[in-house]
Amino acid sequence: MICDFPQAKGNNIKNEKLILSKKNILLIEYIPVKHFLPTTKKELDYLGWDYVDVILITGDAYVDHPSFGVAVIGRLLQREGLRVAILPQPNWQDDLRDFKKLGAPRCFFGITAGNMDSMVNHYTAYNRLRSDDAYTAGNQAGFRPNYATVVYSKIVKDLYPEIPVIIGGVEASMRRLSHYDFWSDSFKPSILVDSGADYLMYGMAEKPMQKIAQLIKNNQFNGENVQKVPQIVYFSSQYTDETNQTLTLLPFEKELEDIKNYAQNFCAFEQESNKKRQRIIIQNYGEKTLVHNPPYPTLTSNELDDFALFEEMMYAPHPKYLKRGEIPAWEMIKNSITIHRGCFGGCSFCAIAAHQGKHIASRSEESVLKEVKHLTEQPYFKGHITDLGAPSANMYQMTGKDEKYCASCHRYSCIYPSICKNLNRNHYSLLQLYKKTSQVKGVKQITIGSGIRYDMLLTNDEKTDKKYGLTAYLEEVVKHHVSGRLKVAPEHTVPHVLQTMRKPNFDNFLQFYDNFFRLSKKNSKKQQLIPYFISGHPNCSMLDMKQLSKDVTKNRLITEQTQGFTPTPMTYATAMYYLGFDPYTEKTVYCAKSFEEKKAQNRFFF
Repeated sequence: MICDFPQAKGNNIKNEKLILSKKNILLIEYIPVKHFLPTTKKELDYLGWDYVDVILITGDAYVDHPSFGVAVIGRLLQREGLRVAILPQPNWQDDLRDFKKLGAPRCFFGITAGNMDSMVNHYTAYNRLRSDDAYTAGNQAGFRPNYATVVYSKIVKDLYPEIPVIIGGVEASMRRLSHYDFWSDSFKPSILVDSGADYLMYGMAEKPMQKIAQLIKNNQFNGENVQKVPQIVYFSSQYTDETNQTLTLLPFEKELEDIKNYAQNFCAFEQESNKKRQRIIIQNYGEKTLVHNPPYPTLTSNELDDFALFEEMMYAPHPKYLKRGEIPAWEMIKNSITIHRGCFGGCSFCAIAAHQGKHIASRSEESVLKEVKHLTEQPYFKGHITDLGAPSANMYQMTGKDEKYCASCHRYSCIYPSICKNLNRNHYSLLQLYKKTSQVKGVKQITIGSGIRYDMLLTNDEKTDKKYGLTAYLEEVVKHHVSGRLKVAPEHTVPHVLQTMRKPNFDNFLQFYDNFFRLSKKNSKKQQLIPYFISGHPNCSMLDMKQLSKDVTKNRLITEQTQGFTPTPMTYATAMYYLGFDPYTEKTVYCAKSFEEKKAQNRFFF
């Protein structure tokens, strides 16, 4: 597996810039400098390329924007000097001409199901097929297969067996180890087994992809060197532990023999993944060993700024989709800006920490404001920024007061069951960012679309309140950044269900509820608070849903933001759903599994 990297040559590339006509129809104007990454042979010819270094295959439509992972990776590799093409939503049901039209890349195929797990994208919580797809032009379903990463990878390995395949994205990331698969109701090995891919890149992949690009440029892209890259998972037929610090999981065959062995492995993995400094994890599969390299350290602000890449992107869907209709996911996020990544909330049903990391990486204020200015220059921008956020809206720049304690900590949450004394939950930097963003020319309004972690804003101590700016932050949001409704996520009302969810007591939500309406009244605002609730979660019975319904009615809450629990790979809640008991305590956990009971639980919302 060698990829010689030629010296960079001038390509005389033109730029495709989207402009609005008088009829408000998107047109394309060609000027020097930038361009969409090519998706067809015709576009390769236009660029004067007679070869491609990397082909990225995705289950999403191609949107050249920082919120779409394949665009970020493509632009990053391009910046490193590689020629990158994107193959969005290739047809897997015909003669596979889409997989052949660009030829074979000189270095590797990168494959992702897209911004969502393809099965979550396709099916409801009740395993019913969806009729739409927000990541496809025209909101049309049917443009990607089930288990898209596996299907794409198998096709590529059949057509081009000598070309390395690297899989990534949330679908691969959350299936990197053995896992329960809800949709087939089966226990599956690492997705590397079914896909036949050479490597899996988990988490947010800019750093490992940058390292791969550097190996290519230095003519060092081979198996021995790739296997040393952090955040890589691969199979080895002759792995030897040279560190004596490896975490060894029980073999996959043992997990198949006894589910308690999987329970033991799950706990070991979850605790390891919560650490700031992690070990290599290995697991035997017959005569081969799955090797899970530890992740890169949490990105610094400078590193995350460097990966923002907004100035290098077209900030638009590829023009090929103009006649097919809008891409709902793009329409939803095109006026929003991501300011940090990661989440230390630790909710048992959530995959964010296992994918993005528990520790927060934040962009600098300067970088965010630059992107705000860039956004105001887009032809579609009308002055309303719909979100300055991330997985949780109010974790920006939050770290440990003393990082040495974080280095040895393996708590799944920094705020549950209680807020860690070492957590710096200062909201003033976020307040300052909101105010400076509001002052950027062209910005008329900023609303917060990400969910606010309300339990971090609660305290009965006035000194703590002022120290961290808790009431000051909530009042700023209430006064200036709510578009009539604010979303928060209590998820349930019953104590033992909330405990299983790793969520705070419902009394905390009611305290926040009172604070929100008190501040709304003080500032003469008529606004709604919209709580999110989940039915069918492990440890939740029909009686618990009945109690939730009573609590909602008693407190006159709005229940339009509701969902049924979907078991997604590698989460604590999914482990309980599969096992029927808590993997840490082996205490039996009731789970609603029949379609009838899941629907019956959900009906209590209405």
